[in-house]
Amino acid sequence: MATFGRVTAVLVKTASVMTAAAVAVIALVIPYEVFGRYVLGRMPVWSGEAATYALVWASMTGSAVGLKKGYQVSMNLLVNRLPRMPFLVATGGMYAGMLVFLGVMTWFGLLQTIVNHHQRSAAIGIPMSLPYLALPVGFALMLLVTIEQCWRFFHSEAKER
Repeated sequence: MATFGRVTAVLVKTASVMTAAAVAVIALVIPYEVFGRYVLGRMPVWSGEAATYALVWASMTGSAVGLKKGYQVSMNLLVNRLPRMPFLVATGGMYAGMLVFLGVMTWFGLLQTIVNHHQRSAAIGIPMSLPYLALPVGFALMLLVTIEQCWRFFHSEAKER
């Protein structure tokens, strides 16, 4: 499991860099678009698409990074007060639900990417599979992070209790 953790850490670090790059694209393109629209009187055709696709990538890769760092909202006040066995069952149910959801979303994101491979974006002309690829990439990374967190949780619980 140590190798799996190292691979996941490298993937999350890569996703962090991708998120920063996507946010940088948004930070550069949106002011340029506003400048073009209000100062020059014409906005660039490609800017809206570029910002939108960068936002999709930033959202999906950023979600995976946030999941790894524990930035998700968690309402565990009642769960933490449960006795050991109900606590483990509730936590196991939560992990099972997340694993199923993320697995299904990865699969359907991959299907959506494949279906849209031959379609081209209107302004930039790139294959639409590139923006859609953010879905299976982000969900797969969240799935890997969740598998690692689930493993670590139940492995540490077995030792502690």
